[in-house]
Amino acid sequence: MSAGLAAAQGDAPRVADPTPQLGPVTNLPLPRFVSIKGGEANVRRGPSLSHRIDWVFQRRNLPVEITAEYGNWRRVRDHEGAGGWVHYALLSGVRHVLVTAEVAALHRDPSPDAPLAARAERGVVARLDECVPDWCEVTTDGITGWIAKADIWGVAPDEIRD
Repeated sequence: MSAGLAAAQGDAPRVADPTPQLGPVTNLPLPRFVSIKGGEANVRRGPSLSHRIDWVFQRRNLPVEITAEYGNWRRVRDHEGAGGWVHYALLSGVRHVLVTAEVAALHRDPSPDAPLAARAERGVVARLDECVPDWCEVTTDGITGWIAKADIWGVAPDEIRD
């Protein structure tokens, strides 16, 4: 056995849990991606109105990841890993992604050899349509195209959508 594969005696092999964790309130998978519904969403220190507001999301459709649920509150994190609690009414199940590459190509088909539809700069928010293993179809400013998953945040690496 090579050094990289050696296991100490008594160590059990680690097997991924095939059952996804479900939120105790919604019974939906955790974590999961959603987006900010309106132009502003207060991010609080805890799951109630009595908790201090740490900051405010000020961008409609910005994707966030829900990591926990408590009553009407959802703990979220953004693409930079900053998190806090947001009231569920400020979130939307309509999926969007954030371009994280400096400049990302939107192709007409899910292939790097396909003709270009457009280019999107870092920070562009686009509506998420379909996803295949390495590509997602997105729409922004009336332009639809396929973007490499590596160039966006707001979709799981293994996520397939049709």
